[in-house]
Amino acid sequence: MGNRAKFALGLSAFLLVACSTALPSLPEMPTLPSLSVPGLSNSPVPGDPACGGAWALDDGGGVAVTPAEEGLRWRSLDGQTGRFVLEKDIWSAYQGWTDTAETRQIQFTCSEGLTLFEGEAATKVPVTTQDIIFTGSKGTKLAGRLILPEGNDPVPVVLQVHGSERSSALLTDPYQHLLPLQGIGVFIYDKRGTGSSKGDYTQDFTLLAMDAVAAADEARRMAGPRMSRFGLHGTSQGGWVAPLAAVSLKPDFVIVSYGMLESPLAENRAESVLNVAEAGYGPSAQMAAGMLADAAATVMLSDFKRGYVELEALKKIYKDEPWYPLVQGEFTGDILRYPDYVLRVGGPLRSSGTSWRHEGEPVLRQLGAPVLWILAGADREAPPAYTRARLKALQYEGRPVTVAEFPGVDHGMREFTAMPDRSRRYSGYAPGYFDLVADFAAGREIAPGEYGDAKITPER
Repeated sequence: MGNRAKFALGLSAFLLVACSTALPSLPEMPTLPSLSVPGLSNSPVPGDPACGGAWALDDGGGVAVTPAEEGLRWRSLDGQTGRFVLEKDIWSAYQGWTDTAETRQIQFTCSEGLTLFEGEAATKVPVTTQDIIFTGSKGTKLAGRLILPEGNDPVPVVLQVHGSERSSALLTDPYQHLLPLQGIGVFIYDKRGTGSSKGDYTQDFTLLAMDAVAAADEARRMAGPRMSRFGLHGTSQGGWVAPLAAVSLKPDFVIVSYGMLESPLAENRAESVLNVAEAGYGPSAQMAAGMLADAAATVMLSDFKRGYVELEALKKIYKDEPWYPLVQGEFTGDILRYPDYVLRVGGPLRSSGTSWRHEGEPVLRQLGAPVLWILAGADREAPPAYTRARLKALQYEGRPVTVAEFPGVDHGMREFTAMPDRSRRYSGYAPGYFDLVADFAAGREIAPGEYGDAKITPER
């Protein structure tokens, strides 16, 4: 789901670990991928938050800077991105997610901020910020922040519901700068078990949705008369959580970016099959990959207690096939990798309570507010085929759903170049994506052809 980015689907449901005392000499277990927004790190972020912010350019564009990776990441409204890294007291700039030095004219220091970007002068965007500790579900204390464009004019306010990443949203979430840069207010918060918030990290969507409801109550109260409209934006795994919270909140709008309508369990299956299909293997190999994913899911759903006989039988049949190592998904590959005695002990220790069977479509049918669902057409972590088809069906039924699909971009709306080894070299974000989110939040007309290569299908 995400910070391999993922949808977070986040389906980093657990970390499988070796148990050193009961079972000596077991192989080290890997960390399963955590789906979240690309460019954010699950490790501590050394970039100074005080260096972040948003800058308007003289040509009408803008740039947002947030801590990420080993320094700072900048994102421009047109989709460009890069890193600032402090090296010998000088902030060096690098292109995209690479170690290639930036050749364009970009001037940045932490003390003065961004002063020049591709020849355009940059001016810091003034905002008003309020930090708060509020009470989430089950009395858990959560850390939040409301950021509004400076002034007294009413503005739309977006509750940002991030994906499965374990990093602090208050540090790394770029929308806290990207949205105010476009005249939109935003409330962000560290989900339980991350950053400055208390509680244990979880992927229980119902519990996370209850936290989002509490955050929404605070956002509305704090914004007061400054708020003209209120809505939620869920990215990756947040695409399951935000609509669930919206059922009781009755917002003015809901936006989902690179999320899925099918369950996390189905997502694992779809990704497992896609791994094999993209490598050029045909229907029989894809069918077998699906069977392996189903067997792994049985083990997962049993909390690693059952399903091993069927799993081992399939592994024996297919383990020598050339496509077998490609069957990965969110958890299939790791379950295939280890013997049952490791999985029985290591698996349950790191369970995050993931809502594996949660289906998004029944929830979406309960919403009366306009919904914008943004798909990444070449998404490897949240394959969009099923979601695309179901959204189309909902539109035919007259549901207030607008669908936007950016072709050829991966999870997180990242553009990429396909490499000979099937890896992807990421370069930036889909042009028009950041504008699309802000325009829908503001209630502006979403006109096809105005957002880069996005294919827009308005509600009927």
